[in-house]
Parts: sequence; C-alpha cells; structure tokens
Amino acid sequence: MRAGADASPIPNSHGFTTIDTQEQLYSGVFDLPWWGLVGVALALTHITIASVTIFLHRHQAHQALKLHPIASHFFRFWLWLTTGMVTREWAAVHRKHHAKCETPEDPHSPMVVGINRVLFGGVFLYVKETHNPDTLERYGQGTPKDWLERNLYSRFQVVGLILMGLINVALFGLLPGVLILLTQIVWIPFWAAGVINGIGHYWGYRHWSTADTSTNIFPIGLLIGGEELHNNHHAYPTSAKLSMKWYEFDIGWLYIRILETLGLAAVKHVAPIPSFVEAKSNLDLQTLQAVIACRYDVLAQYARSLQRVYAGELARLRQRAPHDAHLLQGLRGWLNKDEKMLPEHARRDLSEASAKSGVLATMLNMRRELAAIWGRSAATREQLVKQLQDWCQRAEASGIRPLVEFSQRLRRYA
Repeated sequence: MRAGADASPIPNSHGFTTIDTQEQLYSGVFDLPWWGLVGVALALTHITIASVTIFLHRHQAHQALKLHPIASHFFRFWLWLTTGMVTREWAAVHRKHHAKCETPEDPHSPMVVGINRVLFGGVFLYVKETHNPDTLERYGQGTPKDWLERNLYSRFQVVGLILMGLINVALFGLLPGVLILLTQIVWIPFWAAGVINGIGHYWGYRHWSTADTSTNIFPIGLLIGGEELHNNHHAYPTSAKLSMKWYEFDIGWLYIRILETLGLAAVKHVAPIPSFVEAKSNLDLQTLQAVIACRYDVLAQYARSLQRVYAGELARLRQRAPHDAHLLQGLRGWLNKDEKMLPEHARRDLSEASAKSGVLATMLNMRRELAAIWGRSAATREQLVKQLQDWCQRAEASGIRPLVEFSQRLRRYA
C-alpha cells in the first residue's frame, strides 16, 4: 500500500463504500516509490534493447552468432510483448539498409531524407518499408517461420503489447503500469529507428573509411546495447562484437559472452585482428587475403600516412605559395573521406589542390588504386596478387617517405 494513501472504504451518499481514487490508480502487487518505478522502466527497456541488438541485429540480420533455442525464443517472446516487431520485417529492412546504404533506396538514410525526419520519424520510415513485398522477399530469407511465428507473433502483433500492459498494471498499478508500457513502446522507435539510424549516420567519430556516413556516436555502448558503435558495425557487419578499440565498450558483447559461457550462444564471426610477419619481397595469396580481410585497417593506416604528407605539403606551401596553402588548409577534413561521399565543392577543391601539389595528387591516386584492388571481383587471384605487388613497387619508387613506409608495412600483413 502506498504511503500517505487512505485505503479504508469511504461511505458515499447512498450508504455504499468506495475506494480512494489515488489508491485505485497506484495499487499493484508491488508498491514502489517513483524512483523505483523509473528503475523498473529502465530495466525493462534495457532488456528490450538487449533483445534487439543480440537477437534481431547480430543473430538474425547478420548471422554473427548462433543462439540456443531457449535464448532465441525468449528474445522473440519478449520483443512480441514489448514492441510487436516481426523478425522477418526487421531483418529485411536492416539488410536492405546495408545493401543500399546512402542511396535513394536506403529505407532510412538521413543523407537522403534529412536528419530530422529520421531522428523523429524513423519508425514511420521503417513501417513504410515493411509494406514493400519486394524488400521482404529479397532480404527476409532465413528468419523464423515456425508455427508460433506464423500463428502468433506475426499474426497478432498488438496482442503482445496488450498482454504486457495488463501485466504492468497488475504489478505496478494502473497509472504506473500504463506509463511504463508507453515508455516500452516508444523506447525502440526513438533510440533504434531514430538515434542509431539518424545520428549514427550524421554525427560522431569514425575509425573506418566505409563507403557511407556511418559514425560511432559514443565509445561506451551502454544505453543502446553497444549499437552506439555504428561505424564499427558498418565496417564489419558480420562481427558479433562492435567494440574495436581499447577504450570502447560494447555491453551487448558482454551479454553474448555470458550467454556463451552458459551454453546459450556461439559466436561465429568477429572483426579480423591484423597480424604481421617479416616483409615479403614477393607478395603471395596469403598477403592478398590478409590485406582484403583487414582492408579497413589498411585504409586507416593509409590515412595516417596521407595526413603526414598533407602536413608536410602544407608547411612547404606556406613558405612558397601562401595562396595555395590556404586552399590546402581548408581540405583537412575531407582528405580521409570516401570520395563518393564528398559534396561537389569538396571534390572540386580537392582536384584543384592536387594540381598544386604533385605529392598530394600521388597519394590520392595511389589510394584509389589500392582500394580498387579489393573491388575487382572479375579479376583472378593471381591477377590481384600481381596488381598488389605492382602497387607496392610503384609506392616504394615514389620517393614519398610516408608512402614508402606504408608499402613496407603492407608487405607484412599475414
């Protein structure tokens, strides 16, 4: 019974008794103070976040881990209770996002439809795409099709929410139960459909030069189950672990390891960790495979070399051609971005700056050629090895010290 509320019957004008309205609104199995109710709401929504990131995202959409049927069904049941989302629909929309990222076919790109529309209306973009039969047919394969999915979870989506609401009301009282249910209903649409799909492609820091605008929102992934590390995910989408630097923390990965310890999960894929051997004078297939597998690490190392060249060229031009140095200075933020994602004015300025600096032009051209090696799907493995060997020889003959050192490091990937 809530402190301060009079639970005794109150006579009315007809001689019958009524229960205090405040008692009716707040009465439940558990009599919690306001901060206790807030804690319950946060705990319940966190379970939902864990269910989305572990089951829907890493397990279903990307097959990064296997789940024991007990764990898998718990997540399905919980998501039915708290979101009403259909596994096939969620996985299909997310897979299409990766396949068509930052294009007009992307279901929810802030680069296409604007940040405000995704941040505050991302759930409507998601729902719209779930009504596209081509999306479900093409990208929804491999998701559950058992009796429960066909006859309960997919068929009666609202029933789960109603049941969850009744449970909340019974446990915590009418008003607290309804408020907790509303929190559960809006939590995923805002944080997952809005924040991750919106801010995660608009603002933050980037480790990897992916061909999209994905960012890591924050290095400590607690609030959204580790999904804060969105650039890491776009670089290695089949990795069950989203944290990749020593200062990053992915709580979803912690939960996966706990499930693994309990025999309820098995990790299938994580991002490759580069390993190195003595530099090879003649590159082979093993080197090629290592370079391709670790291509984002390769590009990150190249970016450091490019920044060194940029700093040297900027200092040289400041002494000899201040006007050209001013043009170069304005390009610092664009140098390490994928050229396909640059606005037209940045491409124009970058081209003009390259004409002023032969060294910078060489670095940019060599980066394009290096990235093209793992993009040539029609070439044979032997041809790709030869192209990589030729690239290293030309890099080392360039006389550009950072490029030479990078090439020598490239020969050591194993």
